[in-house]
Amino acid sequence: MKNEYIPHLAIIESIQKESLDTKTFKLVFEDKALAASFDYKPGQFVQVSLLGVGEAPISITSCPSQKGFLELTIRAVGKLTQAIYQLEPGDRIYIRGPYGNSFPFEEVAGKDLYFVAGGIGLPPLRSVIKSVFDRRGDFGKIKILYGAKTPYELCFKEEIEPWSQMDDTEVLLTVDEPDESWEGNVGVVTTLWDKTNMTTSCGVAFVCGPPVMIRFVIKKLLESGFKDENIYITLERYMKCGIGKCGHCNIGGKFVCIDGPVFSYSQLKKFPEKEMAIA
Repeated sequence: MKNEYIPHLAIIESIQKESLDTKTFKLVFEDKALAASFDYKPGQFVQVSLLGVGEAPISITSCPSQKGFLELTIRAVGKLTQAIYQLEPGDRIYIRGPYGNSFPFEEVAGKDLYFVAGGIGLPPLRSVIKSVFDRRGDFGKIKILYGAKTPYELCFKEEIEPWSQMDDTEVLLTVDEPDESWEGNVGVVTTLWDKTNMTTSCGVAFVCGPPVMIRFVIKKLLESGFKDENIYITLERYMKCGIGKCGHCNIGGKFVCIDGPVFSYSQLKKFPEKEMAIA
């Protein structure tokens, strides 16, 4: 039987610096057969490790239709991620997974899609955004609302403009602290509601960001007519094993690593309030 705790060796092929403390790593598996067969869905994560340093869950940033490589966007915030941040192309890293459920994709075909992200919350959504653009004709209008603390902390700057040029797609950006060159909106991501029409009765929303942001975004979405079951949030919890064995990510009788990390708001409402920072 396969041992889920044994990781696979991957090589860093290239690195894209996103901000002062965030980079996107393009990885290829050393095992060519694994590289050809590795499959995942938007919203899933992998356990990433460095020998002698540690292991942590990281959301997959790349699009599943792009075969042969894996992209992970990592912010240097702890011992492991700081060590990964210092790596260079050609260095080795270890991966196991993919784990968790995924964002609905086929189920939302034909619907209008709304993506709302804050800070490092855009990378987990990038996988489903790129998947939707791969099949642009299968979905309705698309709106992407993205906010960061400063302009420099916005991820995927080179991709955001092409996204806005896609058919029937609107991208709105905001920052909390503008610099002298910033000409866009200033304020938290919910202030972008004043810049576009978010009213809907059947649209589907995908949300990722800090808990306090998620809480206020959900409130705005509900006020705009979104149904509980059409609001999807990806949760961040400490997931040590990734396969529902250790219990570290247990919340409301669910394991975030196998029952999530993607939950609908109708599911989150059932969790004990004391265990939720956003409900």
